[in-house]
Amino acid sequence: MSLGSNKIRLVLGCLIGAGFLYLAGRNVDFSLMWEAFTKVNYGFVLIAVPVIFLSHFLRALRWRYLMNPIKRVDVASLLSALLIGYMANILMPAHLGELLRAYVLGKKREVSASSTFATIVVERIIDVFALLLLMVFAILLYPFPDWINKAGYAMLAGTVVLFVFLILLKKYFPFFERFLHLFLKPLPKGLQERLERGIRSFVLGIVPLRKGWDYLVVAVLSVVIWVCYGFIIHLVLYAMDFVSLYRLPWWTSLIVLVVTTIGVVVPSSPGYVGTYHWLCQVSLAMFAVPAGPALSFAILVHGVNFLPVLIVGLILAYYEGVEIFRVDRQTASPKA
Repeated sequence: MSLGSNKIRLVLGCLIGAGFLYLAGRNVDFSLMWEAFTKVNYGFVLIAVPVIFLSHFLRALRWRYLMNPIKRVDVASLLSALLIGYMANILMPAHLGELLRAYVLGKKREVSASSTFATIVVERIIDVFALLLLMVFAILLYPFPDWINKAGYAMLAGTVVLFVFLILLKKYFPFFERFLHLFLKPLPKGLQERLERGIRSFVLGIVPLRKGWDYLVVAVLSVVIWVCYGFIIHLVLYAMDFVSLYRLPWWTSLIVLVVTTIGVVVPSSPGYVGTYHWLCQVSLAMFAVPAGPALSFAILVHGVNFLPVLIVGLILAYYEGVEIFRVDRQTASPKA
């Protein structure tokens, strides 16, 4: 599949991003925005970069526990595939990088890409539950606007429905498989067999962890990963001197993390441009930070989170022989 075959998704993603960029920039005093940039202490920014890669290493380590029931894979291979996938998410809309991530690992370590993709779906479910737990904790510290609470309820409902569906799909797959065969029957035989094989492999990837102890390890790793994310935001708040300038409480970074992650979870523009920036403004406005400096913060924290991953991901993609802008159809529909 080439990027060109996803023009509709790309255009829609860019339109969404442009719309949110307009919302973020419409009430900005650009002189205040520039002034905020001139006061940045880049020492804090430099500290944030290794924390970003630490969080991704911990993600790869957690992914290994999810992959172990399918096949034991070294953390280095998982980290490489993860960073390539995240890099693709920056360049492509709608989380298409997750498909590339499964494809890269499948090709590199001869493991079913469909089963690998199932572990990524499970990983995302874990992340959403972790985000919702953070949101519950954050609500105790600060009352969110009603629309954010509703977004949280919608995410909870959607995640629970997906989680229950995966369990039922795994438990009663022979039943689902009969309906799947009838649904796919009008398609050409070769395509039908390939899709059925891919879905079967996906279901095989929905497996419990190997040991009871692994659940605790995955839970602890998930907590530390999210602590890293919050610490990065905290460092950038200090880098821009917002903590003393606007007398921000220690839990400001938690509120910003929860609100902005809503925009990352929902598929939108490439690199979450626009949605991320507007949500940064929304969260900082709760603490009386003006729109201009808040947009400066959004640009800086977005760049800190995404530019290092983009650069390293491109280098790894080149090393692995992955052509980002012309990935074949295997990426879009992971094989068994």
